[in-house]
Amino acid sequence: MNTPHGPAVRLGALAPLSRPGWDEAGRHLLAGLELAVADVNAAGGIGGRPLELLVRDTAADPRRATEAVAELARAGVVALAGEYHSVVARAAATEADALGLPFLCSSAVLDALTEKPTPWVARLPPAQSYGWRTYADFLLGAGHGDIAVASEPSAYWAAGTRILRDHLAAHGGTVRELDARALTPTALCDALAGERATALLLLTGFPEPAVPLVRAVREDPRLAGVLLGAPAGQPELPSWPALLGRDGAAIPFLRYLPERLTPLGTRVGTALRRRLPDPPSFVAYEGYDTITVLAEVLRSHGPDRARVAEAWPHVAVDGTRGRITFSRAPGISVWQWAWPPLQIVDRDPARPDRFRVLHST
Repeated sequence: MNTPHGPAVRLGALAPLSRPGWDEAGRHLLAGLELAVADVNAAGGIGGRPLELLVRDTAADPRRATEAVAELARAGVVALAGEYHSVVARAAATEADALGLPFLCSSAVLDALTEKPTPWVARLPPAQSYGWRTYADFLLGAGHGDIAVASEPSAYWAAGTRILRDHLAAHGGTVRELDARALTPTALCDALAGERATALLLLTGFPEPAVPLVRAVREDPRLAGVLLGAPAGQPELPSWPALLGRDGAAIPFLRYLPERLTPLGTRVGTALRRRLPDPPSFVAYEGYDTITVLAEVLRSHGPDRARVAEAWPHVAVDGTRGRITFSRAPGISVWQWAWPPLQIVDRDPARPDRFRVLHST
């Protein structure tokens, strides 16, 4: 096997690695990105040249992400990878589009990732409208047509609320919004107790205010029959059960994994367990798949920005979670994998460290 040599092929990487970003998700994303780069280089690199990752911490700050994209473009990266937070990814995608820098978004789902269609940006995770409509169907199937959402001001949470409201309304359901920033957990429980909603969805940051909200609902006997849900996936990572224990169980959420990983995914999962202090989340697999796609594009089309962007519709790569291709999905402004595998899962009340699959696509 030839050791890569010569000038490195540089990729930029964005991830929330410090607060107020969800740094735990950022660490999982980065672990997947870095493992894939190591595997590419162990296999000879890109045309014999090593692949190099230039990492920037976005800290969930859109302005910081925009500045990082511009800096990475000046540093000569041929493409950009990563980001977890949707609003931050939208800022990064907008800047990448303006600069003519290919961006493969690893883990952000906001439908409107760019305001207009762009040839420069592609995305691995499903669009929010696809995932959250699936979640709404799950709620309807479980008898929860009337729901409440505890939400904070954000384009992402607002878009999610709109998707839920439109989909449930078409089936005779309702959505009541409760302001998680203006109301204390106790006051929010008081408001919920007076509603007919049978489910409360947590459209909030983690750990604050999600953790105190969960505790307040669990401790309120008036809300004993109310289902808690978290479509954005806050319960996925280990800090959730560490902070909430059994109170954090039986809260359905979305994650982007198949019922069974591919052979590559199984091997990658084993390697990720050696890099991470806890079991790898779907975010880590998204990171690995991002580099897998970009490496294949660079091998087949070369390290030229324009040619990388031209390659999106021609991608056909076996990733950790299935065959990855990109197309123009209706209403989506970027090249989209339509669609990655999707599950609705929760943590088992008997064993909060284990997941139960409630629905899969």
